[in-house]
Amino acid sequence: MILQMEDVHTYYGESLALQGITLSLNQGETVCLLGRNGAGKSTTLKSIIGLTPPRKGRVTFQGNTISGLPAHKIARMGIGYVPEDRRIFPGLSVRENLEVADRKNSDGQSNWTVERIFDEYPMLAELADQDGSTLSGGQQQMLSVARSLMIEPRLMLLDEPNEGLAPVIVKQIGALIDELSKSTTILFTDQSVHFALKHAQRAYILEKGQVVHEATTDELRHDEATQNRFLSVA
Repeated sequence: MILQMEDVHTYYGESLALQGITLSLNQGETVCLLGRNGAGKSTTLKSIIGLTPPRKGRVTFQGNTISGLPAHKIARMGIGYVPEDRRIFPGLSVRENLEVADRKNSDGQSNWTVERIFDEYPMLAELADQDGSTLSGGQQQMLSVARSLMIEPRLMLLDEPNEGLAPVIVKQIGALIDELSKSTTILFTDQSVHFALKHAQRAYILEKGQVVHEATTDELRHDEATQNRFLSVA
């Protein structure tokens, strides 16, 4: 097991956002968090990476407790995080956005280098010297994911990777998740049940800051009652 959340309670000020989240990921899995707006999906990812530290409960990564650690230390342990708003550096070029995240292994080597990123994602290579502020939403999303790869992640957290993107770009993001899943454990959030069923192996459904259902995507695909109860738009 690479990640475990146990009875995690997270607050925004005095407002309770997560009410006892318990979930786990095995090495190599791709898992999706589903739920309506405000269900707690993004807060769950932020609680893992340390942006909204839990007040109660525990988060463990590769057997080590990480809840309570600052976000930069959690990232250095091998957790990549792609926020919903992407947060690329608008005043830097595509190449510079990647270079600032470059991280060497203990032997001074890197599995993910700028050169490898450009080999794997030719679209970014073509934009290497372009300012981040001039990129389209889809290009920014690809850059944000690529930048996270530069820290050599063992676990990748993707928050609403398809938000506001055109269908053709959503298809590309799906292909990217499928490719990354061959070498990286992934936890992502999404509003689209269809997308999750296609690109994840398991799903947790959240409602009001709690896990209300857990299933494989094959099981959820045939469970229209659960989809209608927790995921349909009222």
